[in-house]
Amino acid sequence: MSDYRLEPGAPLDVREVLKDLASYRPRRRGWTWRKMAPGLKMHGFTYQDTSEPLKRSVPLPPAHHFGNIDPQPGPVITTEIASGRFEDDIRRMRMAAHHGADHIMVIRTAGQSHFDGLIEGTPQGVGGVPITRKQIRAQRKALDMIEDEVGRPINYHSYVSGVAGPEIAVLFAEEGVNGAHQDPQYNVLYRNINMARSFVDACESKRVMSWAGMAQIDGAHNANATAREAWKVMPELMVQHAINARFSVACGMPRDLVCLSTVPPTATPAPCVHMDLPYAVALRELFEGFRMRAQMNTKYIQSSTREATVTHVLNMLVSKLTSADIQSTITPDEGRNVPWHIYNIEACDTARQTLIGLDGLMDMVALKQEGYLREKARELKERAVLFMEEMLVSGGYFQAVEDGFFVDSGYFPERNGDGISRSLTGGIGAGSLIARKKDYMAPVTAHYGYNNTAQYGLRTGQSPAGLIGGCTLERPEMIQYIDELDETDNAAMRMAESGELRQPGARFLKPEMEWLGDGTVMLTLFFPAEKKVARAAALEAARRMNLEDPEVISLEVMHPVDGTRVEVKGKVPFSIPLDSLVIPPEPEVMEDDEIRAAIKECPIKVVCGTVGEDEHSVGLREIIDIKHGGIEGYGIQVHYLGTSVPPDKLVSAAIEVGADAILASTIISHDNIHYKNIALIDRIAREMGVRSRLVFLAGGTQVTPELAREAGADEGFGRGAKGVHVATALIKMRKARK
Repeated sequence: MSDYRLEPGAPLDVREVLKDLASYRPRRRGWTWRKMAPGLKMHGFTYQDTSEPLKRSVPLPPAHHFGNIDPQPGPVITTEIASGRFEDDIRRMRMAAHHGADHIMVIRTAGQSHFDGLIEGTPQGVGGVPITRKQIRAQRKALDMIEDEVGRPINYHSYVSGVAGPEIAVLFAEEGVNGAHQDPQYNVLYRNINMARSFVDACESKRVMSWAGMAQIDGAHNANATAREAWKVMPELMVQHAINARFSVACGMPRDLVCLSTVPPTATPAPCVHMDLPYAVALRELFEGFRMRAQMNTKYIQSSTREATVTHVLNMLVSKLTSADIQSTITPDEGRNVPWHIYNIEACDTARQTLIGLDGLMDMVALKQEGYLREKARELKERAVLFMEEMLVSGGYFQAVEDGFFVDSGYFPERNGDGISRSLTGGIGAGSLIARKKDYMAPVTAHYGYNNTAQYGLRTGQSPAGLIGGCTLERPEMIQYIDELDETDNAAMRMAESGELRQPGARFLKPEMEWLGDGTVMLTLFFPAEKKVARAAALEAARRMNLEDPEVISLEVMHPVDGTRVEVKGKVPFSIPLDSLVIPPEPEVMEDDEIRAAIKECPIKVVCGTVGEDEHSVGLREIIDIKHGGIEGYGIQVHYLGTSVPPDKLVSAAIEVGADAILASTIISHDNIHYKNIALIDRIAREMGVRSRLVFLAGGTQVTPELAREAGADEGFGRGAKGVHVATALIKMRKARK
């Protein structure tokens, strides 16, 4: 086995991960829930609903104000990753884990539900990743390393569905997959797989998954994505949940590993919380003891990241009010069919930030025990029970499907004749079931159903696989590992093509969206035009920027004729040589004691203010105020003139108090007014004959050091600047002038 390990400060080398896969063995089986840490104290805060913190992580953006703490919420956090090239998804898995994800879900390639066996040696996927032994081993091996780095177990997940469901379940059990979607109704309703075949396969699959301790997620939420009016099919969804949940328990799965994939049925502009909360309450009451996997509603999202994020947050409010064991994250790329990359990481941050922000909510609020909420929840449960009773009267589940009971636009008992109808004798795999003989015996572990072992002298509880010395579930060395077979389309070939971009040792950089070296970039443009004109103008702008294959992926109307925001993706035809980059040095920062000693030896007096007609003050106060670690704390004497200070007044005040320096803060940047004011201060100081003896520093969120210097300042400070940077510059520049 390779001794390669991840180093916190080094890039992940996928080439090392792919070595020695034939001898890799998963370190564990089974699903892992987070370890809760009630009463956790961090940075003076006490948290009520958090889980144990990570060893290494990337904190939320505002965390630098709070000592870079990174409290973790209680629910497992899901992210979905599958670009089509499994080798490049590994880096994304590492990023997701550092942003709080501990449930990495891999989408299968389109059409894999229809394969009638395992696939080996297949090329890259379209709309997902081909689930092969190599792909699973590579990613599970990488996750073993990643979970060591972040200090928390990471659950790996894919789909046990289709006509090869049992074979996939065995593959997952062999390779340490921790969770999977498994719901025979998904096969029937959404893949047109024969009903009888689907349920028999599900028996086998669920038994194997139970042996491996996998968490199972059902597929009832798909009705939300297909029903014409999803908010009307809530009773039907509950029936689908009930069928799969009870069926799973009957097949041997423990309740706490059976997860209902719940999706709030509506989204704004509907009064979504008013409609979704009673449904969530009804689910939890009706399915007590089962786990809840909360997924955001994707049926109605368009292509705006803002709109999708609002939906996500509202959905998580429902999760918080009613509990969720797994919080799934779906991005706007689900709505615009752009492969997930940076947005799946942002979705993890959205979940983390929302759930931590709602920490302790249920200690302060309670759901009402009477009125609309309870009445609606009870109504939904009653309608679900009546739906189930009607299904039984009609002849059972198979007959109900043939009669089109499921996935329609009616609020039960309303029927609009638009349900999906399947035939018991039709569909993929029809006629493929064979009755077992009375003396049937299978020498395998975790086998479902009647297995006549007594004829071989086996006692109850003994594994039939012992008759042949064990099977692959107990003896992984028996597994036949097959590498990719396609000589022209495989991971090795793809990685060789982008070898000069691969870390470590990369010589070039190239932007990416789907996979390494794809050259894809995204542009946001605004045009004062109606959407048809804006779309055409955006594509023309992209072509004039020499972007290849430009495509509009998001378009939002700001006004029907006066404004449209457009997001475009395209590809750049170049790579950037790393040795050609001019990387500016980090700003020089003196030690605190060194700064204080220099100021004590030679005091500094400054005049400062926010210039022009700018009323912003927070940024400058953080630079100067002692309570924010500002320059006052080093002994620098500060004369603060406030906001909206005319440039001439700033210079006059510096002359009046005998200041050594001027600090000008400027936030507003319309018409480049920030740089115009910097240039005006420089000109006035020269006209008054004091510029040579004054250090002039300018700063603000829209200021870049280079342009500030070009405008006339001695130095500029932009985002992230702190008092220590300004104090260091004052000391160094004053010393240089003297």
